[in-house]
Amino acid sequence: MKQIQRVVRNVPPHWVGDGFPVRSLFSYSEDAAEVSPFLLLDYAGPHEFAPTDRQLGVGEHPHRGFETVTIVYEGGVEHRDSTGSHGTIGPGDVQWMTAASGIVHAEFHSREFARTGGRFHMVQLWVNLPAKEKSSPPRYQEILDRQIPRVNLEQDAGTVRVIAGDWEGAAGPARTVTPLCVFDLRLNEGRDVIAPAPNGHTAILLVQHGRLTVNGESLAAGELAILDRAGHRVSLHCEDAAMVPMLTGEPIDEPVVGQGPFVMNTQDEIRQAIHDYRSGRMG
Repeated sequence: MKQIQRVVRNVPPHWVGDGFPVRSLFSYSEDAAEVSPFLLLDYAGPHEFAPTDRQLGVGEHPHRGFETVTIVYEGGVEHRDSTGSHGTIGPGDVQWMTAASGIVHAEFHSREFARTGGRFHMVQLWVNLPAKEKSSPPRYQEILDRQIPRVNLEQDAGTVRVIAGDWEGAAGPARTVTPLCVFDLRLNEGRDVIAPAPNGHTAILLVQHGRLTVNGESLAAGELAILDRAGHRVSLHCEDAAMVPMLTGEPIDEPVVGQGPFVMNTQDEIRQAIHDYRSGRMG
């Protein structure tokens, strides 16, 4: 069994643009080796927004060298980027954007959600790319809730949505560059689950609501556990009905150098990314 290495608690919120109130539960700027291949996890909400005719969110900005994975639980997000991709995702949907050699995009609340207002709740994950893939062309995957397989857990323990990777033969629709899994668990009170997590891979759990015991340590809503890499399973006990995104991934054993929206391997590559964006040669 994988054991808990560290629990992240009591992270203060901050705003990204004027539409995303987030808590950054880990970041490559502090924990790059520990969380590899993942770089950052922003947990947005739950937050109530009043109806508005304004476009709330983040205007055009660049990325290079990694991927962003946006999972919406409540509300809606509209995306457009310099590849020509444009889409709107709602509850249960996922946007998987591979910035790679460079992309410029914007993210806003969907027009329908802005018009009605309501509760907004999402996760955005940044996933690193190995050096050989950082110069690849950018691409975009829009994955709708209905395309994501669900697995019923034994003993009425709940369900898991398989966004990426494999759970008991159910393969997620996301195309990943390196081996990794993204699961959405919905667990029933009082039940036990043994979750797969490959030996040598990073494993991370976020409790969105409810309460979960991971190998004997209790986690409450808004708390995140980073597990060690030894072992190939994780023991979960659901104290109160819980929503739990789970990540596993093969570490990328390369230098991580980042500045704002760029994550590369050297400082020279960061300077080049900044120059390319400022000179209009990105996206």
